[in-house]
Amino acid sequence: MGQNSGFRAEWILVLVTVLAAFGWIFSKEALAGLPPLFFMGTRFLIAGFVLFLVGKKHFRVMQRVDVKQAIMIGAVMGIAMMSWITGLDKGTNLGVGAFITCLGVVFVPIIGRLVFGVRSTLSIWVALPVAVVGLAFLALSNGLSFEVAHLYFLGTAIGIALQLNLLSRFLVRMHVLVLTSIQLSTAGVLLLCISLLAESLPQSVELEVVGWFFASTLIATSLRYLLQTYGLSLTPVSHGAVIMNLEPVWAAIFAVLWFDEVMTIGQVFGCFLIFFAMLVSRWSQIKGIFKSH
Repeated sequence: MGQNSGFRAEWILVLVTVLAAFGWIFSKEALAGLPPLFFMGTRFLIAGFVLFLVGKKHFRVMQRVDVKQAIMIGAVMGIAMMSWITGLDKGTNLGVGAFITCLGVVFVPIIGRLVFGVRSTLSIWVALPVAVVGLAFLALSNGLSFEVAHLYFLGTAIGIALQLNLLSRFLVRMHVLVLTSIQLSTAGVLLLCISLLAESLPQSVELEVVGWFFASTLIATSLRYLLQTYGLSLTPVSHGAVIMNLEPVWAAIFAVLWFDEVMTIGQVFGCFLIFFAMLVSRWSQIKGIFKSH
């Protein structure tokens, strides 16, 4: 793999983190006129269909057992995203929510240890208490009161960690586009079914909200996953995983610029601790990057 390909992959993955962060803005704006579960279900179903159209030639060689596993992982993804969109709907500080959600990076090996008995590296056990202290600074920065949204974001991080563990556990043998399409479609169907039971659809939707919906669906979901798939094909996944830690940083910056959000000193310090914990949890990959250069 050439050096130029490596640099191109890194810039593409940085762009992916920017698109993912924009997804927080797009989604928050869309929620002004759409029920949360209906919004996410429709968004994922459309995004899954777009990815199917892009990679439909790869659907011809699927095996039934792989499809079943992909559907199960998609169901876990759907539950995690239900928690995420509920937190986003109820939360008042998008940047804080982004950092809590991205703790899934730290939780992956911990869930692997608790659920599947996979041994974790020392760096994970160093990162965990740092992350917990960071969470405490985020949640308790205004005294002993905290937002219920923080619990939803924390649940999302745990759900994402379980989803990633299942992916590595089952070693699904299908093209990434096919796998992503099935996961998104499954999550979309699950969320829409729950929406039909629990939510009331609005009588009308403003054109501006429709625009935010399609920006979230086509840019922050379909385009993001396409670029992510391409970028990860050009560089080792371990390198890409380190770059993906930038998402909450961008989300916090965009929230300040777009929504005029303000963080307390305690919350800023909490975000710093969580970001540091994410880097510590990836220490073996970071060392590999320095060695390769």
